[in-house]
Amino acid sequence: MSRDRHFAIWFVVLAVFCVFVFLLRSMLLPFIAGMGVAYFLDPVADRLEKWGLSRTLATSLIMAVFFSAVIIVLILLVPLLERQVVAFIGHLPEYAAAVREYWAPLLERLQASLSAGNMGSLGDAAGAYAGQAIKWVVELLSNVWSGGVAIFQVISLVVITPLVSFYLLRDWDRIVGQIDAYLPRCSAPVIHEQLGKIDRTVAGFVRGQATVCLILAVYYAAGLSLVGLEFGLLIGLGAGLVSFIPYFGMMMGLAVGLGVALAQFTDLGSIALVAAIFAIGQVVEGNLLTPNLVGDRVGLHPVWIVFALLAGGTLFGFTGILLAVPAAAVIGVLVRFALESYRDSELYEGLGDDAGDGI
Repeated sequence: MSRDRHFAIWFVVLAVFCVFVFLLRSMLLPFIAGMGVAYFLDPVADRLEKWGLSRTLATSLIMAVFFSAVIIVLILLVPLLERQVVAFIGHLPEYAAAVREYWAPLLERLQASLSAGNMGSLGDAAGAYAGQAIKWVVELLSNVWSGGVAIFQVISLVVITPLVSFYLLRDWDRIVGQIDAYLPRCSAPVIHEQLGKIDRTVAGFVRGQATVCLILAVYYAAGLSLVGLEFGLLIGLGAGLVSFIPYFGMMMGLAVGLGVALAQFTDLGSIALVAAIFAIGQVVEGNLLTPNLVGDRVGLHPVWIVFALLAGGTLFGFTGILLAVPAAAVIGVLVRFALESYRDSELYEGLGDDAGDGI
């Protein structure tokens, strides 16, 4: 079989898979979550196997400990976070007024330097963009929670995700072996090499970055709560858990935290402490956590990660967000392999029958 036909077959398989994911995107969430849990915990199962436990016993022990810990955390945090969310929404007008009052002198100077026409145009533009942003948020929330989709997804996550995680974790090595048996033998070494790179890249993000996010969430929540910031637990957990988006978690937490601090505190020292917590967190993340827990295994540029998250969320919703970074990692590895193959080819070197003809 020619190389072109091989390429055509793999392209068709990839296209069918993408169509399959798109059509079933509303029901794939528990399966994607279960796959992520199994992939995250597979090294622990391998370690327990080396210690003499059977794969089934190791999987059962890991699942029991993992989901028990998740349930305990949810029982402890969900009621508290629910109260903080409700109270935070109720205080939003107060925080907005405090921020507006803080920036009032600057706005007055800006207004004095601009003409009335420019200020009117600036206000109209700001109003238009604010209206569009609010409309987009409302539409997003309505799409997520419309009908019974949200209830169905919650139930499926609670019931299906543990089952998927258990069976995938128990049979992980067997599944990998079966997939390997179907690879074309002539291309198997190259495919193994690229799959190894993909595994290191995805593992660096899923396992390493997830650990970084959890550490930052605990640090921000504890630090802001110790400072005495209202809703410090909510703000800190939110900032830490979205830190997988480069700089976004820190900037979001800093903006919200300073807004609440301006409304709550009257002394600059407390406000500076809130800012210092996020600054220290960013320094620790960039110089200690990420280099040691993630390192250079991800190999994804921050802009590429942000683009992948936005594209995945637009095309497939929340399921697309979960798949975005692994898909970006796979694409990144394949693109680098294609570029390396191109640089080793006659096309790059200009060799061949027509090489001497010039341009």
